[in-house]
Amino acid sequence: MYDVEAQIFEKRRRELMDRIGSNGVAVLFGEPERTRSNDTEFPYRPSSDILYLSGFREPGCVLVLAPGPGRRVHPVRATTRPRGRDVDWAPLWDRRAVSEFGANAAYDIAEIDKELPKFLAHRDTAFWPIGQDHDFDRRMIQYYTGLRFVRRRAPEAPARFGDIRDLVHEMRLFKAPEELDLMRKAAQVTSDAHVAAMRATKPGVREFELQAVIESYFRRHGAEFPAYSSIVGTGDNATILHYTENRSALESGELVLIDAGCEYHFYAADITRTWPVSGKFEGAARDAYQGVLEAQEAAINDVRAGIRYNELQERTARRLSEVMIALGALTGSVDEAVESETYRKYYPHNVSHWLGIDVHDVGAYFDDTSQWRKLEPGMVLTIEPGLYFPAHDESLPAGLRGVGIRIEDDILVTSGDPENLTHACPKSIEAIESVINAGL
Repeated sequence: MYDVEAQIFEKRRRELMDRIGSNGVAVLFGEPERTRSNDTEFPYRPSSDILYLSGFREPGCVLVLAPGPGRRVHPVRATTRPRGRDVDWAPLWDRRAVSEFGANAAYDIAEIDKELPKFLAHRDTAFWPIGQDHDFDRRMIQYYTGLRFVRRRAPEAPARFGDIRDLVHEMRLFKAPEELDLMRKAAQVTSDAHVAAMRATKPGVREFELQAVIESYFRRHGAEFPAYSSIVGTGDNATILHYTENRSALESGELVLIDAGCEYHFYAADITRTWPVSGKFEGAARDAYQGVLEAQEAAINDVRAGIRYNELQERTARRLSEVMIALGALTGSVDEAVESETYRKYYPHNVSHWLGIDVHDVGAYFDDTSQWRKLEPGMVLTIEPGLYFPAHDESLPAGLRGVGIRIEDDILVTSGDPENLTHACPKSIEAIESVINAGL
């Protein structure tokens, strides 16, 4: 179980059961282990929704929430016999599911076809993550069919289906105090890891070496995983979104962009910083960096309860269009660049996404009237404007070619000023130059 008290999980489950109603039933399933090669598996990362509701970390489990007296939460154990052992651990997992994870009962996964229909019978609505896994969808339909078409007995099948993600993900969008404590810790570890990489930067170092500095720092300070594949791009590589090859050598005169975050007790941080390999911002690259930084700081200040999500992007697009025109990357007016979206040539992505247990966290971006939703206290999102000027683009001023810049922080929406969870990571020109040069 990760670092959340058991009663917190129970509170979440009760809230979800209130949402599905007294005669609904919710079924969630965890992903199985995946084979990497031959008889070895990829490192297992538990299902985010099951983590959120129970803290249960075993692969291939099924979680059933059935409101009503004596029928509440049932993690189904994934395996009876760990590979390579002769001891049957089934009784141990049964006891742990009940004693440590708050289950009323636990069953071997081999019994799912026998036990799960019992929880679906006579329920009005069955909820599960519809479409997430076609094999599980087929299984649920088979249970429904078996309960619906029974000879010499009234139908027992649920009358309706619903997607449980609509309910769970709305809950996950709003972070409780105990979640924010973990996210602040993830942010601090990630901030310090970026500083360690800044101090290790010098010409000739390879991108993967900086990746190793960051990811080893994550692990040494209690993070279980990187929250996503680390991006380390120097020079023109920094202009490639989601570049992850991380093989090139750093050269003097280039900027290096690192987008990396740790997952601490299953909560993600997401930081991007860009800095000069030589330890000093110079020329057009310096001007571009300062422009992105000012746009980012303005966007962070925009993160207020009541603003609609899309307004963050609209305002940022306008600010970055001004920067691109001033740098000579675009021509014409700011209004023309925004209206025609020519700014997307060098700023092709959104300024933000939700953050939480998943780095691109769950939660709807639209309200129930199909309008962009308004920000509310408890939401956490990134703010990450960027400019990407490919080396092959001869329409650009020479000093901009091969320059990629992104600056990203993790921001909590409050009832007042936004809280920057990643404020400890340097990003001003002076602060970054000071950190890099202190390490030379």
